[in-house]
Amino acid sequence: MEKTHYRKAFDSPYLSSADIVEPIVLVVKYVRLEKDHTKRTQDEFNTAYFVETEIRPGEKLKPMILNALNSRMMRTIADSPFIEDWNNIQVEVFVDPNVRFGKDTVEGLRIRKSVKPTLTPANKIMWESAKKACIRDGSLDKVLERVNMSDEHQLQLIAECEGKQNE
Repeated sequence: MEKTHYRKAFDSPYLSSADIVEPIVLVVKYVRLEKDHTKRTQDEFNTAYFVETEIRPGEKLKPMILNALNSRMMRTIADSPFIEDWNNIQVEVFVDPNVRFGKDTVEGLRIRKSVKPTLTPANKIMWESAKKACIRDGSLDKVLERVNMSDEHQLQLIAECEGKQNE
């Protein structure tokens, strides 16, 4: 049974710890300095938008505010202090249960460099290995534990696997 995080009741225009059930690899499409969309403040935030459109099937992926720590991490990952250079950067987003917020300890989103390689058809050896695993296991689950793949490439690999299974 899937459970609902209590913070889901507080609809936010931004990605939050309530949205992340396990670490997820995403590609930062771009980062913009934007006014707070919650309209609670007049502050501007570094806001990351992602290539992926869904966090899970049928669930829209929201942009993420990059606080000071996550902005420093992006600077390190991208090897640039300029947000305009943070395009097409692959990161892993995860929940840190021990974030200090004033006197409180809360859950907060953190990013780190993604350690899984990205699989594309261009890497023919890895692609063929992934295809064999998909045919053997009947799904991409084991493959996706080891590599990142775009939705488009996942569909392509599944189609190729189905073609092999029917032969």
